[in-house]
Amino acid sequence: MKFGGTSVGTATNIRGVENIITSNEKKIVVLSAMSGTTNSLVEIASRIKKGNHEGALEIVNDLKQHYLSTAKELSSDSESFNKLEKLLNSEFEILAQKASEKYSDQLEKEIVVTGEIITTKMITLYLKGKGVNVELLWALNFMRTDNNGEPDYYYVQESINREINKYPNCNLFITQGFICKTMKGEVSNLTRGGSDYSATIIGAAIHASEVIIWSDKDGLLNCDPRFVEQTYPLKTISYEEAEELAYFGAKILHPSCIFPVKGLKIPVFLKNTMNPQAPGTLISADSIGQKGEIIALAAKDDVVAIYIKSASMLNAYGFLLKIFNVFNMYRTSVDMITTSEVAVAVTITDTTHLHDIVRELSKFGEIEYFENQTIICAVGNIPAQQSDISVKIFEAMSDIQIKMISYGASKRNITMLIDSKDKTRALNNLNKNLFKDKLCSVKN
Repeated sequence: MKFGGTSVGTATNIRGVENIITSNEKKIVVLSAMSGTTNSLVEIASRIKKGNHEGALEIVNDLKQHYLSTAKELSSDSESFNKLEKLLNSEFEILAQKASEKYSDQLEKEIVVTGEIITTKMITLYLKGKGVNVELLWALNFMRTDNNGEPDYYYVQESINREINKYPNCNLFITQGFICKTMKGEVSNLTRGGSDYSATIIGAAIHASEVIIWSDKDGLLNCDPRFVEQTYPLKTISYEEAEELAYFGAKILHPSCIFPVKGLKIPVFLKNTMNPQAPGTLISADSIGQKGEIIALAAKDDVVAIYIKSASMLNAYGFLLKIFNVFNMYRTSVDMITTSEVAVAVTITDTTHLHDIVRELSKFGEIEYFENQTIICAVGNIPAQQSDISVKIFEAMSDIQIKMISYGASKRNITMLIDSKDKTRALNNLNKNLFKDKLCSVKN
């Protein structure tokens, strides 16, 4: 089980987690930092980088008071609070020392993972005080990435099972999400939202019967409710469909978290800590939707479209190889690609080396690039010959300019590039046109 920051964000929510995890089933519980913590830690690192150590210490103290307040609310008596207070004083003293050090990239990584460390220690101590038989597993003892920054699955499997076997009489383990070590032994992380990824990596390593990702949502919704007026939760979805939605912007899932469990066919449930009786969403190999059906929409922002036009591309071979060698050189992945006889259009979201990429590509032809773009992705079981789906999509997008479209390369998605200013209108139009019948039944 994995619990996100909101799930452990207050004393009330922590008690809700306690009710969920203290059953007799053997389980590993992966925890994120309390909500808001990681943002504060990133700001601490930012102030250290600017030389504002006093400002960094102010945030450390504010964060400390927040955790102490939560600990006091959790405690049933002064003795239990004193134990939690002692722990938190010690942990925040370490953080304060780091806030006084000279900035480095490694120092920032060590600071950013502090939230998971403090949260797991605090909740484990709280549960032990309630008489729960629970052990804290130190994620840095088993979660490691390889030289390419990818999970070292063999090492994780060997190491976590060795850690678990130290406690043969324990059925409940708590560990940190998000954090890991590199091959060099340096503290690192699996990027924001990486606790989902930690959970499925661990689930695969122990061959879990299931992985449950607990958040503050009743499962995966058909559209993002922040932008779409009417939405509803999906009961089931396939691994492939979940991967597409996560990659193209579904916030409830880390983009990489399905891969570790997919090959082992371990089911993943998305459930709501605040409403644990809700069925949530099941992600599995057996949840492929009806053929010819779109099940959900996702949107990916901060996209840059790059257009390469060259007469030398006509009837030539090797042109695409040259272009993709540029992206390979700068370790930048491409999301979408469309081609014509003399032009290629691609999209990227990592703009770290944008100007270098544009400079290199200009050697092959005329280059234009446009920022503030959004990819809209319609996901489902979509055969390329299913013409009625494309009709519904184009009807919904009739008053919105589509800059690029990708259709037919995958049976799982249709993707379109639009200006970001049109995103909300596009999502609402598509939602009404594609899910009309389901929206009516939800409303009724």
